[in-house]
Amino acid sequence: MELDPTVRRELIRKISDNIRPSLRLKGKMKVAAWENTIRLSYLTKRLIDIVVSSAALLALMPVFVITALCIVFENPGPVFFVQTRVGRNGRHFRFYKFRSMIVNAEKVKAELAAQNESKDGVIFKMKQDPRITRTGRIIRKFSIDELPQLINVLKGDMSLVGPRPPVPGEVAQYSLEQRKRLHAIPGITGLWQVSGRSDIPFTDQVRLDLQYIQSAGVINDLHLLLKTIPAVLSGRGAY
Repeated sequence: MELDPTVRRELIRKISDNIRPSLRLKGKMKVAAWENTIRLSYLTKRLIDIVVSSAALLALMPVFVITALCIVFENPGPVFFVQTRVGRNGRHFRFYKFRSMIVNAEKVKAELAAQNESKDGVIFKMKQDPRITRTGRIIRKFSIDELPQLINVLKGDMSLVGPRPPVPGEVAQYSLEQRKRLHAIPGITGLWQVSGRSDIPFTDQVRLDLQYIQSAGVINDLHLLLKTIPAVLSGRGAY
C-alpha cells in the first residue's frame, strides 16, 4: 500500500527532526572533548614549566653566581642582558640572558650589519662576532647564557619548549607564513635548537618551528628536552 505523498513527507520531516538534535548533540560533545583535551594539555605544560624552572633555578644558583662574577670581572657592567622580545600572538615581554657581549653591543651591531652571515637577512649572526667577550664565548657554547630565561618561564612569558622569541625588528620583516610561529608560546629550546642551532638557516628554523606547533604535546616536549642535553654538551651550532 503506497503512502499518500503528504503523509510520507510528514513522516520524513518527523524522522529528520528527531535525528538533527542527536547529531547536534554529538557534534557539541566532540567539540567540548577537543577543547578540554587542549585545555588539559596547556595546563600540564604550564605545570611542568613551573616545577622544572623552579627546581632548576634553585639547583643552578651556584652556576648563576660564578657566571655573574666572570662577566663583571672581564667587562664591568650589567650581569643580565634585558631585551624586548615578541611572544605568543605578538605580545611583547622583557627577555633575560646573561650578558655575553661588551656593554655597548647593540650600538656596535649597526656597524657590523654588512657582515651579517645569516643568508636570509632577517636575523643577525656572525661566527666571529667581535662584540662577544671570552666569558661570553664559553657561556654561549654551552647555552649557559640562556639560563636566566628560566625566570621568563616561571613568569609565564615563555615555556621550556617552543619557538625562540624574536625581537620586534625581526618580526617586522616576517612574511605571513613566518608569522605563524608566533601562534605558540616561545621556549628556551625547540626543534631547530636540537637540530643544529645557529647553523640552520632562518627559513629552515621557521619550517621546524611550524612543524613543532603542528605536533606540539607534552610527550613531544619531554622528548625535545631530553634531546637538548646532548645538543648543549656538544656545543654544535652555538655562536
